[in-house]
Amino acid sequence: MEKSRTTTTEKRRARIRSALQEKRCLRLLEAHSPIAALLAESIVVTDSFGREISYDGFWSSSLTDSTERGKPDTEVLTIHDRLLNINEIFEATTLPLVADGDTGGLAEHFAFHVRSMERLGISAVVIEDKRGLKRNSLLGTEVFQEQEDVESFCRKIRIGKAAQITPDFMVIARIESLILEAGMDDALRRARAYVEAGADGVMIHSRMTDPGEVMEFAQKFKAEHEGVPLVCVPTSYSQTSFEDLQAAGFNVVIYANHMLRSSYQAMRSVAEGILRHGRSLEVEDSCLDVKELLSIISSGLGETKQSSSA
Repeated sequence: MEKSRTTTTEKRRARIRSALQEKRCLRLLEAHSPIAALLAESIVVTDSFGREISYDGFWSSSLTDSTERGKPDTEVLTIHDRLLNINEIFEATTLPLVADGDTGGLAEHFAFHVRSMERLGISAVVIEDKRGLKRNSLLGTEVFQEQEDVESFCRKIRIGKAAQITPDFMVIARIESLILEAGMDDALRRARAYVEAGADGVMIHSRMTDPGEVMEFAQKFKAEHEGVPLVCVPTSYSQTSFEDLQAAGFNVVIYANHMLRSSYQAMRSVAEGILRHGRSLEVEDSCLDVKELLSIISSGLGETKQSSSA
């Protein structure tokens, strides 16, 4: 059966919350453009048990969204910039999307951001407990980064939850304690406060290559909050399998920047090859066939294949 290319705003928005009730763990893949999202939605593989596996949704990363536009990852893009890109992704796809909301901005502004995201059909937003000029978390203590005080961040969560209209939208609190070396106790203390403030889920982030600290957090967090969704982003501990993260208690695994990182490598290789050889013949094997490219876009528009003499 051919996969449907249509959905509604309401159905898309509700899919992450409903999927979390049906599945132990979701896979989300970064999509910085409609073509990246179309590709992510079309990928299906078969595992060693003969089961078909696909992505459950998209992640709209502030890092890749900014980088694609040649801008630093410092919240320089406005919420309107981000939503324009997401709307274009939604026009071509059907999977749900979780948005990287950075710090969420001022609490009073966050209320309006929630309404805008909810209206567009975004399923959830993740906001991090930092303040001041936003810097990418994987830079850690190499640059100045400061965590927001607990009560101020809880207030932002409460304001965001009070602003939403439907029960489908989710506000997920991202904890930066391990990133900034504040310790496990601080991370767990913040998690308790954020859940009590109304957060629909918690993301724990780490820049360690060993997954030990996120696994420890998962064990201790789930002992206190068994029913609260727990999210991770295994960029730095990339050797850790989805199955191991699921077994540890994580409910969402986000592959947060790989589509843009890989596309840049491929484009650079092709661009260098054309210059080096003075023609494109040598790089054609690295490029998608034009007819296949046209077919991808046509399928995204719901068109049927037709013969053509052109």
